[in-house]
Amino acid sequence: MRMALTKPAGTGKKEEISLDSAAAHVLEECRMVLPGIQALFGFQLIAVFNQGFDEKLSHAEQVLHLVAIVLTTLSMALVMTPAALHRQAEPKEVSERFLWMASNMVLAGMFPLALAVGLDAYIVASVVLKNDALAVVLAIALVAVFAFLWLVLPRREHRRHG
Repeated sequence: MRMALTKPAGTGKKEEISLDSAAAHVLEECRMVLPGIQALFGFQLIAVFNQGFDEKLSHAEQVLHLVAIVLTTLSMALVMTPAALHRQAEPKEVSERFLWMASNMVLAGMFPLALAVGLDAYIVASVVLKNDALAVVLAIALVAVFAFLWLVLPRREHRRHG
């Protein structure tokens, strides 16, 4: 069975939404992304306490894993901040400033997340493949995929249909 992807029908018509709806959307985006970040953080922490962590990873790889944990924590903080900001700074109203800040924090949180995934992918590939050069290529390729999907593609679509 073949499935063909076709361009969606319609004119690409857009509808303006209220500030309240926009705030609900950005906060929902935070809630959707956060569990994945937290799951990654949990796996990163568990890895440190596994018996093979000291045996299989060099000191440099352990330090890289720590850097990945710090980046994941930073990502989590950036993605969680819009909810805290909304609750404390504007609990009964929504401003364009809040939407701008919240949107930028979510986007900013994606950068350290992509780097953390890339670092941990490098470490795993290095251990499994026993080839640092190939592990670096794999990690860079993964970060490039994240950059394309999270930055390049959305901006290209915005320019086309903006």
